[in-house]
Amino acid sequence: VQLQASGGGLVQAGGSLRISCAASRRSFNTYVMGWFRQAPGKEREFVATVSRNGLVAYYADSVKGRFTISRDNAKSTAYLQMNSLKPEDTAVYYCAAFYGRLPQITSQDMNHYNLWGQGTQVTVSS
Repeated sequence: VQLQASGGGLVQAGGSLRISCAASRRSFNTYVMGWFRQAPGKEREFVATVSRNGLVAYYADSVKGRFTISRDNAKSTAYLQMNSLKPEDTAVYYCAAFYGRLPQITSQDMNHYNLWGQGTQVTVSS
């Protein structure tokens, strides 16, 4: 499976943006999806994860209530809807995936993810 992230851009603080992650295979529905981000000079960090069936999701405390992760298995695409954006959300956002043995499995640990997209830049201006 190859992952292609897109939809990043420049947005003002308080604005919204939706980024997407398209997968290359029909077996997309067997993969747990996650979003991570890396700001300049900082380590990559967990943002959100969603289970294979889309029913279980977890978020970093810093984005909880503002970001929503979702997936459309028919389109082999995962999304991250970002609302009420803050300058501190500025980062390169990466989508990632790993095979989920069970439908409800998720993970906040980037070491579990063995498939990564190329990243998309999100810049929030103050």
